[in-house]
Amino acid sequence: MNILNTLTLKSNRRIKINFDGGDLSSDAGLLLLKEFAAKIGFIRLIKRIFKTNDKSIRFHKDDENLMQMIYQIIAAYFEDDCADELTLDPVFNAILEKDSLASQPTLSRFFNRMDEDTLLQFDAIDKSLRNIIYAIRRPEHMLLDLDSTLFGTYGHQEGEGFNFHYQAHGYHPLLCYDGLTGDLLKAELRDGTLHCSNNADKFVEPLFQECMERGIKAYLRGDSGFSSPKLYKTCEMNGCSYAIRLKQNSSLIALASDKDEDLYKAIKDDQISYAVTYGEFIYQAGSWEYPRRVVFKIEKPYGQLTHMYTFIVTNMDMEPCQIIRFYCVRGRMENFIKECKTGFDFAAVSSHSKVVNANRMRLHMLAYNLFNWFRRLALPANMRKQQVNTIRLKLMKIAARAVRSARYITFKLCSGCPYKKEFHRTLENIQCLNVQLE
Repeated sequence: MNILNTLTLKSNRRIKINFDGGDLSSDAGLLLLKEFAAKIGFIRLIKRIFKTNDKSIRFHKDDENLMQMIYQIIAAYFEDDCADELTLDPVFNAILEKDSLASQPTLSRFFNRMDEDTLLQFDAIDKSLRNIIYAIRRPEHMLLDLDSTLFGTYGHQEGEGFNFHYQAHGYHPLLCYDGLTGDLLKAELRDGTLHCSNNADKFVEPLFQECMERGIKAYLRGDSGFSSPKLYKTCEMNGCSYAIRLKQNSSLIALASDKDEDLYKAIKDDQISYAVTYGEFIYQAGSWEYPRRVVFKIEKPYGQLTHMYTFIVTNMDMEPCQIIRFYCVRGRMENFIKECKTGFDFAAVSSHSKVVNANRMRLHMLAYNLFNWFRRLALPANMRKQQVNTIRLKLMKIAARAVRSARYITFKLCSGCPYKKEFHRTLENIQCLNVQLE
């Protein structure tokens, strides 16, 4: 111990402090992510597919930069600048198999090299990874939850605009999650002025084709922003069952007037309690080619006199109350979007170029999906419903010391870690996965 570099606390002279602890890291849990990514062929797939069009010879290759950013995002180091602070971190260097990380200028240049071709590469990577994941645990159904959100922008960025619904400037991306698993199936960065349903039919059609190729039954849910006859027809032509909310109007209310009157009669002696009724009718709006089934719910909230209406257009043959319940569960998607934004910095669109921002979004989407698969397939059962920030705190942010010998690097994890059992179980689950690589 170097006495000259040792500090003493005046509050307690028995406590000494120095920076001679050795090669330490606070992110030892990333070793589990590395093992999982290698097990499912994630790393090999990135190396095989991902390459920018800039053919210059570089010390830090494109696939290495992509993997570095994915690990950084999962560990909550969202900014490019974080790379300068992590450049000699022993865990990051070990999982990336490098002597030092790419710096912030290198990563910024890496993002600026991305273009439309790399967006297509992300599509191919996403589909290939889903093939691998679904081969491990094949779903019987795919529940496509459509929604949009707002990515705030700064200044005059390419493609930004004022969105009337959000009353703010930004981008208006279109998102599709699997409502059963939380997987982000597809994301598209769009101009801020576009309406929700703009080209939504073309957006989901590749997912329908993918479901049919795998023999998986597809279901789709969307709010009233997606009430488009083009989307209905695309669902019907691709064998997808859908439930999409309709905006309330006088024609719909008139068609539900019988049930509305029945509800008034039923509660005439009790204007306080909650009451609800369900019904259905065949309806054809002016822009529709043919009539479709519409189910509805009329409810009188507790302590109110007014009635509230919910109208759903659908091609499903369930009872109206079942379809309404099926639709209402789509509220889970808001939690998925919130986790993407707060846990993976999904709305990081800091470049002036729209295509660079679109690539950034897809990289963050890839990090989210990798973590979501890790949570679903590798974590112990008692941790699978926890949010990313909780899992980071318990399983990722573990202190470790790297001890190097001629042949090995041994990471000595914190002896006082309260989640040793979960760490061991996660590693066992990863190594027991039966993966069929392409």
